[in-house]
Amino acid sequence: MKLKILGLLIVLSMFSCKNENDTSSVEKIDQYSIEQFMDNESVRGGSFSPDNSKLLVSSNRTGIYNVYTIAVDGGEMKPVTQSDSTSIFAVSYFPNDERMLMTADGNGDEINHIFLREMNGDIKDLTPTEGAKSSFYGWSKDDQYFYYGSNKRNPQYFDVYKLSIDDYSSEMIYQNDDGLEFSGISDDENYFALVKSINTNDSDLFIYNVQTDEMTKINDNQSKNSAQDFSKDNSTFYYTTDDGSEFSYLMAYDLETGEKTKVLEKSWDIVNAGFSPENNYMTVFVNEDAKNAIEILDAESMQAIELPDFKNQSITSIGFSQDEKWMRLYVGGSNTPSNLYTYNIETETLNKLTDVLNEEIDAKDLVEAKVIRYASFDGVEIPAIYYLPKQASEANKVPAMVWVHGGPGGQSRQNFRPLIQYLVNHGYAVLAVNNRGSSGYGKTFYQMDDQNHGEKDLQDCVEGKNWLAAQPEIDGENIGIIGGSYGGYMTMAALTYTPEEFDVGVNLFGVTNWIRTLKSIPPFWESFRESLYKELGDPYTKDSIRLKRISPLFHTEKVTKPLIVLQGAQDPRVLQVESDEIVEGVRANGVPVEYVLFEDEGHGFVKKKNQIEAYSEILKFLDKHLKKEKELSQVIIDKEALSVDM
Repeated sequence: MKLKILGLLIVLSMFSCKNENDTSSVEKIDQYSIEQFMDNESVRGGSFSPDNSKLLVSSNRTGIYNVYTIAVDGGEMKPVTQSDSTSIFAVSYFPNDERMLMTADGNGDEINHIFLREMNGDIKDLTPTEGAKSSFYGWSKDDQYFYYGSNKRNPQYFDVYKLSIDDYSSEMIYQNDDGLEFSGISDDENYFALVKSINTNDSDLFIYNVQTDEMTKINDNQSKNSAQDFSKDNSTFYYTTDDGSEFSYLMAYDLETGEKTKVLEKSWDIVNAGFSPENNYMTVFVNEDAKNAIEILDAESMQAIELPDFKNQSITSIGFSQDEKWMRLYVGGSNTPSNLYTYNIETETLNKLTDVLNEEIDAKDLVEAKVIRYASFDGVEIPAIYYLPKQASEANKVPAMVWVHGGPGGQSRQNFRPLIQYLVNHGYAVLAVNNRGSSGYGKTFYQMDDQNHGEKDLQDCVEGKNWLAAQPEIDGENIGIIGGSYGGYMTMAALTYTPEEFDVGVNLFGVTNWIRTLKSIPPFWESFRESLYKELGDPYTKDSIRLKRISPLFHTEKVTKPLIVLQGAQDPRVLQVESDEIVEGVRANGVPVEYVLFEDEGHGFVKKKNQIEAYSEILKFLDKHLKKEKELSQVIIDKEALSVDM
């Protein structure tokens, strides 16, 4: 008994010394529950009322998104809708009265309809065709109509309609028989901007002249081209292109002469540019190293106007009132969700309308993202966004997760992600990898994974894991991989084709059978279908051989590491059967598999109660399988203590 007690004292002494060392080098922070993190509020949109007295916004403060109004100088949000099942999103006030447009789908099925709320509170579906998807395109110059797209005539293509605000009758103004995507209309309704997808990067841009019935192709070479806006006098069309460049820049096209002029170029992609309602300002959005950089330019001089200084936070979105006296701005960062502000341009008065971070959470406990770069297996430089827990140190190494974005062709950005901050707060480092094929880093980098998915892009993720393992604060023996949609596919590819590299996998609605997924593309994606086939492969051709080879479902016997799968039953993009079958296949190996299915979610989880369940299950899974060694050590001590007590 003395030997046993002596051994226990030695073990306890070792742990006591380690804890003392950790205390001296670890920053003290509070850890928060998932309920506290999800009690943050998400606010979206911001249409000014005709008299500029208030904004129409969407908020998930009740657990799902509903529509609210809030005064431009602040105050309490007033509910407009009170749905407890389907999320409803604000679209716009009517231009001259306080009728409202809203949109909602069927619990994630992406079949959106446009709804009207009359001033007496009555709500009407303006696009009631069952199974047809509708999208708001904007208001007419005379404020008597709004434009919208609908695939009610042909499920594969979206025609353009205008709907009268008087009797709510609609008429088709452009019939889409060629798989073109509507991208804008001039104020005089004579010019339509239309896009034809060539591949997932490149697209042809057309101008359709209604009077002459002529269709003019704008771009000369194969390149990425995106419509941006028309000038107020209907003489000039603005668009972005990467023709002859790695990054997109802004061009002007004279609609009468066809002359093209370069307007603005940056060292990153200009992703959006558009005029304010009266064309006095142009807003320019630049994707600057996975972070929004926004400028407001004087439309005549093209010189930037001064905006309020938000110090270490960034403006993520901007909108103008109809008379251009007010702006609404969203401002946030990687360690704080975006708040809504209004700014009176004439008086230079700034109002903060929301404080969306849960008051129980100290912002100092959250982690600011850091952009890092590392060399992949072939020397290609891979950008990534790194979140290191504040409690991590060389003496207190933490487990880590490689995070893979959706897509293909998406990008992890420097914005607030509740799940990432939740994991980091609970002691997990996260490296959000922008593997080759990610957008935002030039078209050469973007095209590097074409017909190469699950191979070189997967190796980029493995090298991200190796970079993590080399960091002094990281427990290199406990690193997992996590991702949603295409990132979920990468998670399964990692566990299947590199089974010894990652210790666990978290698959959120990920593709596991490319042949089935590419054959079951929703009909309203028809204009994009061929582009996906060019990047990933055509499942109806010999490409199916490769697609089967890179589909984890057909190779589940290789998976040996613990897995958790999360899926929405209403998902139209990655069908539930994808997750059902991968779970069944991996379980057959005797590998620990957990499965979380939500009957009322689609491609991504919108309802707070489901997010709480999903994220808490992910953390419990990681605590069980990535922190297992520390827990085992504690169990040994507890057993020894029990022996002594006896």
